[in-house]
Amino acid sequence: MRKIISAGIIVYIMAQTLCACGKQQPDGANKVYVGVAYYDQSDTFLGQLIACLKNSFQEYEKDGYEIVMQVRSASGSQRTQDDQVKELIDSGCNVLCVNLVDRADPSEIIDLAREHNISIIFFNREPVAEDMMQWDKLYYVGGPAAQSGIMQGELAVALIQADTGIDRNKDGKIQYVVLEGEAGHQDAIIRTKNVVETLKNNDIEIEKLSYGIANWNRAQAQNRMLQMISQHQNEIELVLANNDDMALGALDAYEKLNYTESTLPVFLGIDGTDVGLEAVRDSRLAGTVYNDKEGQASAIAKLAVALVSGKGLEQIEFENEKYIYLPYLKVTKDTVDEFFQKQSRN
Repeated sequence: MRKIISAGIIVYIMAQTLCACGKQQPDGANKVYVGVAYYDQSDTFLGQLIACLKNSFQEYEKDGYEIVMQVRSASGSQRTQDDQVKELIDSGCNVLCVNLVDRADPSEIIDLAREHNISIIFFNREPVAEDMMQWDKLYYVGGPAAQSGIMQGELAVALIQADTGIDRNKDGKIQYVVLEGEAGHQDAIIRTKNVVETLKNNDIEIEKLSYGIANWNRAQAQNRMLQMISQHQNEIELVLANNDDMALGALDAYEKLNYTESTLPVFLGIDGTDVGLEAVRDSRLAGTVYNDKEGQASAIAKLAVALVSGKGLEQIEFENEKYIYLPYLKVTKDTVDEFFQKQSRN
């Protein structure tokens, strides 16, 4: 009987010891190893979004989560990104956040993740709907592209209605050019289509003079704009750019040619990057449309932690069970300070 009692005491002590150790050691579900793969480190908006993402993940460390975040830039190559995703999986990442180089070619990345049973959160570049249905552990976080184009159009409408001087040649039409982000890119196509339709729907007479593909890049936009200026001289009254960097590149072209302020067209961007907001505040851009990088980063981090830990997924609101969209916001000189404050709080 004494032996039985002694054995029972030993088992009890061991059980208590194990429980105590369990409380001291972090739960495996609380270890979130995040692999972030994005298309190009030169993209201003994405650089700021990833900085916000790091801040968002750090907030979870305060709640006892162990967060390790590895970031890879593909420099515009889908083959490179495929290899980087394999490397991230091999290094132990248990959730992936992917900004695709080619939104129409995610199959290899999806196959790799499915093979290792790792969820993917696509962001900023939305895969086509058919690809999103390949597996039940695929998600998307971003902004509704159509809304950004509509809002840019609404900004243009308000400016044109308030200032008849924008129609410099007094022909009753606004001559415009477009700087598009990327050939075949969904957001670029949708932004351009919706900004033009919004102008037309508000009875603004417009005439398209030209357009250029500038790959979201300020220097490329400057070169494209120099070409358009050489073709159209002082005819251009409105420049619609798919992002802030291209809007600023267009402005750079005019400044390089020493145009005076009174002869400049109206410039509008999208994204609300730091440099874009500063240009709005300084009246160099007439406005931009804020792409909520803070909100997107918070949503990505929340979803990633929920997918790994298994906690809180039911509290996340999805569209069609896979999508999280953060709304855009219009930025003018009158409202720009609110967005600087928003960024400073992040």
